[in-house]
Amino acid sequence: MQRRRIVGGAAAAVAAGISGVLVFQSVSGSPATSTGTDAKSGPVKADTRTAALRSSGDGRSASLKRDDVKPFSMLGVTWTDPGARALGTVQVRTRAVESGRWSTWVRLDGDSGQGESGAARGGTEPAWVGPSNGVEVRVSSGGATSAGLPAGLRLDMVDPGKGGVTDMEPAAFDVEESEQPSPPSDPAEPEQSATATAEPTVSDEPTIEPSVSQTPGEPASPSSTPSASAPPTMTASPTPTPSSTAPTAPPSTAPRPAITSRAGWGADESISPEAPGYLPGGKVKAVVVHHTAESNSYSCADAPTVVRGIYAYHVKQLGWKDIGYNFLVDKCGTVYEGRKGGVDRPVQGAHAYGFNAETTGISVLGTYTDAAPPQAAMVSVARIAAWKLGQYGVDPAGTATLTAGDNGRNYFGKTWAKGAQLSVPVIHGHRDGFNTQCPGDAFYNQLATIRSWVAGPVTGLALKSLAGTGTSGPRYYTKGSVTVNWASTTPASLVKRYELLIDGKTAATVAGTTTSAPATLTPGTHTIAVRAVHQSGKTATTPAATVIAETTAPTFTTKPVLSLRTGTVNTTAVPLTLAWKATDSAALKHVRLTTPAAMTYGPTTNSAAHTAKAGTATTWSMTAYDQAGNTATASVTSTPVILKETAAVKTGTWATKTSTSYLGGQSYSSTSAKASLTWTFTGKSAAWIVSRATTSGQAHIYVDGVKATTVDLKSSTTKYRDAIWTKTWATSAKHTVKIVVAGTSGRPTVTTDGLVHLP
Repeated sequence: MQRRRIVGGAAAAVAAGISGVLVFQSVSGSPATSTGTDAKSGPVKADTRTAALRSSGDGRSASLKRDDVKPFSMLGVTWTDPGARALGTVQVRTRAVESGRWSTWVRLDGDSGQGESGAARGGTEPAWVGPSNGVEVRVSSGGATSAGLPAGLRLDMVDPGKGGVTDMEPAAFDVEESEQPSPPSDPAEPEQSATATAEPTVSDEPTIEPSVSQTPGEPASPSSTPSASAPPTMTASPTPTPSSTAPTAPPSTAPRPAITSRAGWGADESISPEAPGYLPGGKVKAVVVHHTAESNSYSCADAPTVVRGIYAYHVKQLGWKDIGYNFLVDKCGTVYEGRKGGVDRPVQGAHAYGFNAETTGISVLGTYTDAAPPQAAMVSVARIAAWKLGQYGVDPAGTATLTAGDNGRNYFGKTWAKGAQLSVPVIHGHRDGFNTQCPGDAFYNQLATIRSWVAGPVTGLALKSLAGTGTSGPRYYTKGSVTVNWASTTPASLVKRYELLIDGKTAATVAGTTTSAPATLTPGTHTIAVRAVHQSGKTATTPAATVIAETTAPTFTTKPVLSLRTGTVNTTAVPLTLAWKATDSAALKHVRLTTPAAMTYGPTTNSAAHTAKAGTATTWSMTAYDQAGNTATASVTSTPVILKETAAVKTGTWATKTSTSYLGGQSYSSTSAKASLTWTFTGKSAAWIVSRATTSGQAHIYVDGVKATTVDLKSSTTKYRDAIWTKTWATSAKHTVKIVVAGTSGRPTVTTDGLVHLP
């Protein structure tokens, strides 16, 4: 709907020099009587009421105080001359029926000069306020003008009646015959209890724009030639069928979205009996996006009621022949048929002053200055735009050259004369062709995204994962079966299909709502990509991923093997080292220890520290995995054996020491040089266990009769059961280990707890 902001950052001209302040307030009255029924049973009748505003003697202000007004849910301020405009501010606040609380002040857009053929009155945009029984209105020029108020100022209230959306069939060209409706009310209807003073005659009133009797670019209807002071009487007559009067409905390159018909939202066709009009050129050249500048707090279940309220306001209060928008969308994405005549035909609406003859209008219920509509609503806008433009071969990403039906100025200050050629984006905001904030800053900033959604190709397309594969560097590996997962930023409803490409050829095709597909690969190297086909036919393809399918298992080139290591020894925890070596012909992923504990090691790890219980056989099982998921297993079993000091053959003097810190509660200690202990065993790994302190000395170690090393037992802290020296052989065999006290000067003591070995 063409509108102009008259408040905030976009003060624009609306009615002829509105100045002063008017106040209207009501108290609670009797409940509204609804004559409507459920939409499935028939049309829902809207109840409209008006209250004239009392004008001051100087014509600069008006006021009216009313009591006992029935509840209503939508309101607007109107005036007699549909072509009159002025500088000023219109604000309203209402009292909720349920809570009794007053709302904050809401600014109304002025909507004079809409371009509707035969409009009876000018007025603001309607505001949805929800069930209310009190209202206050203030109109002021803020000192911007000395002109008087336009004639016939009044408050218009609408109760849209009860009923919900139950008919979800496609919109139909269907108008019921009905009794002759009442013309739009003039000020001071019989319902009012207060009497308005006569409107003042302002001799110095500035020149205002003439009443609009014909839409720029729209042929005048023979039955729509009213004057501002005498609204036309509309005589009900059957609407001609599309087959006899309507242009043909061309097929579209885009699918048609679900559209709730006028019957579905409960349109009372008896108030709009005129035949629909169609674009003179028979072609939609552009889409104009609007918001209705109402509250966003409505529930989606109540959206049909909001649509009925707009319909009643446009027709019964402003004297239009029908609702102005071609389509309406609620915040949940439900699409509603607007102006009748066939949703698939080029119906001429009244929504974009000067450009109605070449465009279709889509309006989202609510105001979107600070926040954009929910994605569901924007997707529906995109789908309608795609469908309508697809009927006429118009590029949604292009620009349209429109012929101005009248002089104009847009929100950005650009002006033009009647007949000028104006270049605008094919999908553009109302503000591009009229001085209004519509569709709101936040929504306007999303129009580029909507154009991208409509025009294609699919954006943000990317492979997300290849389930059933492993990765090494940039390559994927699998045994053969994979599931490809992808994502895109284009809404699924605008995607025609996805194609899974294997080695550049289509291997699977899925719907646009699907984002995964399985595939089975033969052994070898392959490329995998996903191609998205937009509903426009444009395509986008992900970068290809390289996938190697192979079934060769990894190999343990070194089977798991155990050896003793240094560290503190307990009967339940003998320090061990587990070593292995695994390789793979393609790419090793990891090696897992499954028993006696669960551990996972990277592909380059070949050993790990563990402990085992002495005297108990333990099996160490390992599984190697490659990136494709192939596996190989190997294991080793071993039993750590502790040989106490008493099991050694001793020479020299050794004293027995007792303490719970020693293995078995005792140890041997000697300070005599050349005193020795010798253990004989069969095994492949051995470790000498000692106790250490600051006074500990040195000892010589002989293996199989040959001196192997000298170790120093000195420690800054006291340590018990410390495996200080180890020796491992390639195979198990009989060995001897002999320790000899070195007799270190000043600290000769050597204390031993025995020897541990692996058979």
